[in-house]
Amino acid sequence: MKLIIGNKAYSSWSLRGWLACKQSGLAFEEVVVPLYDAEWDKRREGDEFAPSSGKVPILWDGDAVVWDSLAIVEYLSDKVGRDRFWPAEDAPRAMARSMAAEMHSSFQALRRKHSMNIRQVFPAIRPDDDVLAELQRLMELWAQARARFGGGGDFLFGQFGAADIMFAPVVTRIVTYQLPIARFAQGYMQAMFDHPFMQDWIAGAQEEDWVIEQFEQPAAT
Repeated sequence: MKLIIGNKAYSSWSLRGWLACKQSGLAFEEVVVPLYDAEWDKRREGDEFAPSSGKVPILWDGDAVVWDSLAIVEYLSDKVGRDRFWPAEDAPRAMARSMAAEMHSSFQALRRKHSMNIRQVFPAIRPDDDVLAELQRLMELWAQARARFGGGGDFLFGQFGAADIMFAPVVTRIVTYQLPIARFAQGYMQAMFDHPFMQDWIAGAQEEDWVIEQFEQPAAT
């Protein structure tokens, strides 16, 4: 398998796809392409990027190609067994899938105004009201998962899985912009940062030379 991703410092969707590949336990080649550099538009026209219209991450497995991080999670779940990604029981699995899908399709203000930059910690400022509303929803989701199904470990549903993969970039954004969170969430976020996969990704981001100025600014308004 070959996974093509963008800059580790900035590419939130790439982080999700990469974590999914790591969680699968399958061997894969990692190809990092710098976003928005001088060759970006030309590179996106290549055959490897054609199925996704130039978006990353994109996973090639022989002739099979998968793009979109949630699709990559599901593809790998089919290959190695869903218990590696999703809770075994129906009730927690239903909730985990719903939360992953909501993260995939929602939280637009948080995404737009607080882009991922895993190498920075900006001064704390009061987030806009729409971001605060999304943070409240985020805390509600995390609290429900931890209270109902998180007793078996430190992650949303006990053990690290697909839901944690989908929320991983949000965890980094909260730290980068020092966003307000509920006290209970601090333990979960620490567990995420301490996970070996996250430590590997952060180390890779620190080693990158690329700088994208538009992502090196405090929160947008």
